[in-house]
Amino acid sequence: MAAPGLGAPPELPFDDPCADRERAGPRPRTAGGPAPGDDAGGLDVFLAGRVFMDMIFTGLPGLPPPGTELVTDGLGSAPGGIANIAVAMSRLGLRTGLATTVGDDMFGAYLWRTLSEQEGVDLTWSRRAGGWPTPVTVSMAYDSDRSMVTYARPLPPSADEPVTVPPHASTCFIDIDRPVPAWALAMRRQGSLVFADVGWDPTETWSTDVLDRLAAVDVFLPNAVEAMAYTRTRHPADALEALALRVPTVVVKQGARGAIAIDSTTGERAEAAALPVEALDTTGAGDVFAAGFVFGTLAGWPLLQRLRFANLCAGLSVRHYSGSLGAPCWGEIAAFGETTEVAPEILADYEFVVPYIPEAELGSGPDSVTRAQPTLK
Repeated sequence: MAAPGLGAPPELPFDDPCADRERAGPRPRTAGGPAPGDDAGGLDVFLAGRVFMDMIFTGLPGLPPPGTELVTDGLGSAPGGIANIAVAMSRLGLRTGLATTVGDDMFGAYLWRTLSEQEGVDLTWSRRAGGWPTPVTVSMAYDSDRSMVTYARPLPPSADEPVTVPPHASTCFIDIDRPVPAWALAMRRQGSLVFADVGWDPTETWSTDVLDRLAAVDVFLPNAVEAMAYTRTRHPADALEALALRVPTVVVKQGARGAIAIDSTTGERAEAAALPVEALDTTGAGDVFAAGFVFGTLAGWPLLQRLRFANLCAGLSVRHYSGSLGAPCWGEIAAFGETTEVAPEILADYEFVVPYIPEAELGSGPDSVTRAQPTLK
């Protein structure tokens, strides 16, 4: 029975904020399978990894010193971890499959519904683990950056089984802070492109075993700090050169300084500036960047255009306090091109994107953008 005067708890909306996600412009067929958007079947990208319940505190002047308390006016919640990139890819119209495990608690139910019902991520390969708590990360955003605290229990043996039969997909995305999983190797043998990122090493030993795993990777997307630490170099450009000897395509993300890359398969080298916008929350920005780069790769764009589109997607995402739910839909990409937020000569660098924007979004104006909101704000 509900407490007197309180009534029933509110129903959270799970409406799709990107109704255009299946209508992005045509992309070419890749070696790994049918062309993205082809109704013959198959995914554009397949991922496997841990999903977290992200709780994002905003409006902080800094971190609270020991023994003190800060009161802030901003709190958001959104799927985190591998969900950051899964949501970003799905919002660009890529058919995205995800293998993960969530708990049977309240957080797990929210994550499952948000990913499947709101964001259109295919969870056929995912499961719910009874009696296991869903991992939680608290992100504290301040001064255009953030610090994080995570709670995560080991998966129960019954839920810690690898993907035994991977789906047919043009690409897959992995994290190489662990050995390359057998399902990714199998997908690569079948023609899928393997994209990889790497997380922060909490031990700060930066084992070179990670670099050895790049032999099974086609595209590597570390940030500058990670790239320099693993290659024992002092400058991002030097780290890029070292990594290019190990993997066909390397991108080093430099945050507000943009990104640099080498594609040894085409002989291209490129450098692209970040989108000049005010960053409110950088949570998940690297994952949104990766989603844009995957899309550009499937589109067959030159390296410079792939970098620019990835920077565009990441730049649009950091303008929101919402973690993974800050990833842009095509409607927001179109609306940004119709504003005066940046100079016309900067917008001109992104004209190549226009043919990929759904016709319904062109000319609709910034007021037409629908954005999924965090559960609290």
